[in-house]
Amino acid sequence: MAADLPAWAVRLREERRNRLWPQREMARRLVEAADEETRNHLPTRETMIRRIKAYEAGHNRPGDPYRVLYARAFGIPEAELFREERQVVTGAIPTFARAFPASPNRYVAPELVDYFCLQLLSHYAADAFLGPRHLIGTVVVQYQSIAELAGQAKGEVQRELLRLGAGFAAFAGWLCQDAGVTDQAALWLNANLEMAHRAQDAQLISHALTNKAMLAVDLGDASAVIDLTAAALSNRAGLMPKTQVLALQQRAHGYALAADRTRCDALLDEAATLIDDIDDDHMWGNACRTPNYVEIQRATCYGRLGLNADAVTLWDQILPSMPATARRDIGVFLARQGAALAAIPDPERATEVASKAIELLRQTGSVRQRAELIAMPARMGAWVKTAKGREMTEMLANVTQ
Repeated sequence: MAADLPAWAVRLREERRNRLWPQREMARRLVEAADEETRNHLPTRETMIRRIKAYEAGHNRPGDPYRVLYARAFGIPEAELFREERQVVTGAIPTFARAFPASPNRYVAPELVDYFCLQLLSHYAADAFLGPRHLIGTVVVQYQSIAELAGQAKGEVQRELLRLGAGFAAFAGWLCQDAGVTDQAALWLNANLEMAHRAQDAQLISHALTNKAMLAVDLGDASAVIDLTAAALSNRAGLMPKTQVLALQQRAHGYALAADRTRCDALLDEAATLIDDIDDDHMWGNACRTPNYVEIQRATCYGRLGLNADAVTLWDQILPSMPATARRDIGVFLARQGAALAAIPDPERATEVASKAIELLRQTGSVRQRAELIAMPARMGAWVKTAKGREMTEMLANVTQ
């Protein structure tokens, strides 16, 4: 099991898989990374593949020149790639006992609030291009700075820093969720909820509960999703339209998991009536401002409900309107559309769509997108044994190897 492997072995395997490189391709990349003199002393390609398998199984720790070649092939510093501890999140989440000194005595400039606001906005924008691995370290360090400053600030500056801390914690949770590290995501979403309570901000408290429900959706826990969103909407009269929309659509996903189309559609219809009323200037939760937001959720829910033809129709309407910059989202949506096409079945289109999704996965490394693709063979049924089925299976093998 991965948990029993040395940290460096897990990292070598995950970095290769993130790039969708089969082990044969990894061997080629290592050879390419070598200078001429080193290349002349490397073993045969088959021996290289056996070495790669041994490294990823934790049997042998790479020595010279393989440490250098791996670092060059991945574009990651050698010290980071082969560090002893695998740190998906750098540093522990500060507890409030540490984050809030007993006797605050340091002046905290209000201008720092604007500084961290701009940082978070920049992270939101960068997420579409970089993915979780490149952002998480920076986000965690900045969260820790905000938590420390919030313990020393007073009055409204402190409350604004707490709100920002909630935003950074929520974003760290999302990055971990997108990277498939659900235990770390859960810790960050707990920190998100605690920060929101400390700020005494009803909108953020509701949104934090919705974030926890979103993680429960990925874990397939319908009951938790429904309960958490009920709590998020418990003081609905005091919630902004955006806060309500986010909770309503997440609740719809819970009922999709529970195979209740009627409740699912009703909740999405209700969310749709509130979209045009969203007019707040908060930086969080703005995914719901994107075009076709509710229909994106509906198409995803229909896929979960097994309404594949309806899901494909919706994806056909949605995908052409997606901005090219939203590469990861497009990749996830294509994977969901491909799964629905596979189940209809429409092998020709399913293979075409899966191919596009795989190409985007090479660019983003999204574990959530990979999970959608890995699940596709189960939707293929009898046509898995056809020529198109074999083609699809071969393509998907590069995702899972």
